[in-house]
Amino acid sequence: MLKHCGEFHIALKHLQLSLLYTYPSTFSELQVKFQIAHLYEVQNKHKAAKDGYEFLLNEKNISLELKADVYRQLGWMYHCVECLGEKKEREANALNFLQKSIEAEPKSGQSLYLLGRCYAGINKVHDAFLAYRNSVEKSEGNADTWCSIGVLYQQQNQPTDALQAYICAVQLDKDHKAAWTNLGILYESCGQLRDAYACYLNATKQISFQKSSLLRRKQAIRMKKDTIGLSKGLSQRITFLEGQLSQAPLPSITSKRRTLCSIEEAWNLPISLEMNSRQQQTAQMLPRQNTKQSPIQGPPPPYPHSQLSQSPIPAKRIKEDGSGQPDLMQNNIQTSSQHQNLINISETLSQRNFNTMPESNKISEQSVLDTFDDISNDIYKHNETIKLERLSQDALSNNLNEDSRHNKYNGGSTSDLSTTFKIQMDSKQLMAAVKLLPIDEPPVHCTILQVNAPPPSPPDCPPQKLTRDQLLPPTPSVHLENKKNAFSPQLQEFCLKHPIAVVRGLAGALKLDLGLFSTKTLVEANPDHSVEVRTQVHQSPDENWDTSQGKRVWACISHRSHTTIAKYAQYQASSFQDSLKLILPQDESDKGFPGSQAMSDSDSKDSVSNSNIVLKRKKHKINSKMLRFGTNVDLSDERKWKPQLTELQKLPAFARVISAANMLSHVGHVILGMNTVQLYMKVPGSRTPGHQENNNFCSININIGPGDCEWFAVPDAYWGGVHNLCEKNNISYLHGSWWPVLEDLYKENIPVYRFIQKPGDLVWVNAGCVHWVQSVGWCNNIAWNVGPLTARQYSLAIERYEWNKVQAFKSIVPMVHLSWNLARNIKVSDTKLFELIKMCLLQTLKNVLHIQEYVKSKGVEIRFNGRGKNEASHYCGQCEVEVFNVLFIKEQEKRHVVHCLSCALKLSPSLQGIVCLEEYRLSELQRVYDSFTLHRTQGLAYTQ
Repeated sequence: MLKHCGEFHIALKHLQLSLLYTYPSTFSELQVKFQIAHLYEVQNKHKAAKDGYEFLLNEKNISLELKADVYRQLGWMYHCVECLGEKKEREANALNFLQKSIEAEPKSGQSLYLLGRCYAGINKVHDAFLAYRNSVEKSEGNADTWCSIGVLYQQQNQPTDALQAYICAVQLDKDHKAAWTNLGILYESCGQLRDAYACYLNATKQISFQKSSLLRRKQAIRMKKDTIGLSKGLSQRITFLEGQLSQAPLPSITSKRRTLCSIEEAWNLPISLEMNSRQQQTAQMLPRQNTKQSPIQGPPPPYPHSQLSQSPIPAKRIKEDGSGQPDLMQNNIQTSSQHQNLINISETLSQRNFNTMPESNKISEQSVLDTFDDISNDIYKHNETIKLERLSQDALSNNLNEDSRHNKYNGGSTSDLSTTFKIQMDSKQLMAAVKLLPIDEPPVHCTILQVNAPPPSPPDCPPQKLTRDQLLPPTPSVHLENKKNAFSPQLQEFCLKHPIAVVRGLAGALKLDLGLFSTKTLVEANPDHSVEVRTQVHQSPDENWDTSQGKRVWACISHRSHTTIAKYAQYQASSFQDSLKLILPQDESDKGFPGSQAMSDSDSKDSVSNSNIVLKRKKHKINSKMLRFGTNVDLSDERKWKPQLTELQKLPAFARVISAANMLSHVGHVILGMNTVQLYMKVPGSRTPGHQENNNFCSININIGPGDCEWFAVPDAYWGGVHNLCEKNNISYLHGSWWPVLEDLYKENIPVYRFIQKPGDLVWVNAGCVHWVQSVGWCNNIAWNVGPLTARQYSLAIERYEWNKVQAFKSIVPMVHLSWNLARNIKVSDTKLFELIKMCLLQTLKNVLHIQEYVKSKGVEIRFNGRGKNEASHYCGQCEVEVFNVLFIKEQEKRHVVHCLSCALKLSPSLQGIVCLEEYRLSELQRVYDSFTLHRTQGLAYTQ
């Protein structure tokens, strides 16, 4: 009780005295010691608290329940408290301890919730969501969890799903001010001011209620200023909205359609009604300890993506993202879920444009910003008292479950940047800082990730155990009826939400002339055009046999050669004619082979049924027939393929080969097959082995026909599991050629999408999705890559760029060169995308300056070379890493081969006989670096 009231010193004294008595007690000796350790924690005596918790873990007689509580407290301390070590090490310890807590007490919704918070803090959105959903399954009545789920959805630009989660939170706890406030921010970002106004009013009422309640406590005097500050900030916002609404016209039937349903409508959404009924059921079933709860059927897990102002999404949605729902999960996991969400107020509203307000009602922008800065600074103290207010006697007598839930989450936000180099620096400050770096040793290889960030590595698969049905998920698909559907912003949004998506009927809707890509037309246009040929073994799509050993394997062997379009067309035609001659009655066991698959495929469910997944074939039926697959036919030459390339201009902007909103259009030179079109000519059984796209860019694939193709795909969250299976089968994930054994994937809890691509269908492969493809019939396909201007796409691209370096694999997208071009060409309003690109500019400019200082110290002259128009990016001739701006070339070499600094030093440790060339003048790089700033969107679309 004393601890509950904040009398920590007296509480500690009584708890220590209780250890001296041997009389029967409500708490065991170990539970008392746990209470003492927790007292140290809430008083910021973290070292003493940590020692106390670790002492308990060494006790042999500790119960599983208490062990779970100790692990939970330790895990959250490591996540929050900076003095416990470096951030990376602390996060690893936090995850480890929280997972141990869950192992000790699998039904602990609180541990799962905190695990989700930790995952969110390191930007593992998918893992965070799974942990939150598991937490909801264990403790449905947890408003904090639903509020955090809402924030996660809001971060991923999924406003409807965020709305549902916030509504669940406020229905579970009508006094949850964080949920009300974030709901208000969500509505305001969508231009629905009346609904935002109502939510802010509700949040203010809860603060007022808590304030009056707190004033009756001993901490009231100390906390009064903090609570008033929070209330004042929302009051200012409410006053601003009142001014806006007083000038707004009344809603009419001609008003612009709302993005979200109103508060009243949302309250009666099916998910909300379900929550209400489930609450009542849960209350009635509490006495039945063995009753099993079923999970809430909420919205699907958020698939990370974000939009930029250059994207064709409507302005209202752009501004929502551009206004920057901040990196709340990553940078501000501090006190409690309420603290986490209230930080959102300060950072989001500080970016609003207040100039649209009439002069008579105008509040100064600075006063609003100052107010919310005060809120941000005072949040910690405010939440400490709120936590004390919400504690109850039941919590104290129940192994401190509530204490652990409302303990002092006091880890301040930490930056991944060192104190020396920050993206806030201008180029002059950066140059001055570089001059302080030592030049007695050569600069190490440049990384474009965060300063001092470790190199990327394959991620662990999500821990959630999947059912058989979940291992065979239905493939997201949409059928287009007309051109309007194809150009709707919802189509791009749909594609970006899912790991892979099928757009049915695209050719028909856009009236694409697929005949331009038919074999007949190709032969007529350019019969002598080169075709790369892969000779492969003809096999069933879900099998991969080693014919010499008679067993299933992952290695997918093919042999490369070259021919012409005319010659391959002759082979394709003769293959078809031969098949007609061989049509004979077949055994039932042979049905379903590539040329005559018996599986059905519909728009409602693209996945193949379970019965088609595991096909037990006898070894003697292994087919050793060889086939030839015509691949990588280059269609980049506009003089040769003008009709074909012109036809593709009919596609919506986000799917075009060249578009301002496509990162790959800013590279400035051709990357064959990525920012140009490639064609594939197939006979039944032609295989594209398993892979992720180069540098994790998205890809577009259209089936020309006349036959079908069968696709297999694994969500990007599971690519680490596929990588591990490749290693297990002694195949290089990046360098090798592999065709997964489906049963191996299912055993490792890895889901697989499986579907048929028909003629005229477009397949969108999202960033990082692992996929492999086999033709069912005779067909041609066209494909290319696109790079949506989103933080997720850019982040995955640079992570793979850095991992490729570790794996000695060439990144064919020069991410450094691309990043500098993006900084020159576009304005970025997405905060996260801006920070990532700016970090790349910082790291590379720092590296360029450092290398030049080092080279000068060796007495080597740096000669300006410049860059030619459309000149390709440079790679080291030895290690194949991208070389930016400072090129090293060996003198008197007939063939000028570019080297990086490391490889140049291997050739000549003193750099004698090495020519150093500069592509850009430093003044130009400084200008680009300083000019690249976050673009602020102009106000909100205040339309009801």
